[in-house]
Amino acid sequence: MTGIPWLLPGVLIAIVVSLLVARRVGRQFGTSSLVGGSLVCSFGLILSATLTPQWSALEFGQQSGGTCDLTLRLPALAELLEPTDFSLNVLLFLPLGFTVGLVPRPSLKMALVAVALSLPFIVESTQFVLPALDRACQVNDIVANEVGLLLGLAIGWAVRRVRG
Repeated sequence: MTGIPWLLPGVLIAIVVSLLVARRVGRQFGTSSLVGGSLVCSFGLILSATLTPQWSALEFGQQSGGTCDLTLRLPALAELLEPTDFSLNVLLFLPLGFTVGLVPRPSLKMALVAVALSLPFIVESTQFVLPALDRACQVNDIVANEVGLLLGLAIGWAVRRVRG
């Protein structure tokens, strides 16, 4: 992640914003401030990790956008336990899925699920059309993001059910 200079500042901004709006978002979604803040923070983390320019774009003016790697290569289970591009993309979306799974109102939860499921496609499309970011559009990232999102949703829904 060292190739993404705005990742840490973006994460810090996401944390500060989530702390500032947690109560309001929680109230709006009919849940706790913790869940409301976590929704905002996890969304900010995703934006910071995926839609900020890489060092090469800032230092050298490199632009590698305009192409998309459509190769689908699913990793072996052992690879998921190592810090690979696929596993990190799974982990990136897991918190968002988890917090969406904790939202109590079914109609609102379904709307959030729809937005969350579309987010990987929006991210990769943005990386494709904005070469100034020097980011790589990859179909494998979409698959990994969706896997993380669905795992998080399953865990969040299970926790919600157990907690009542």
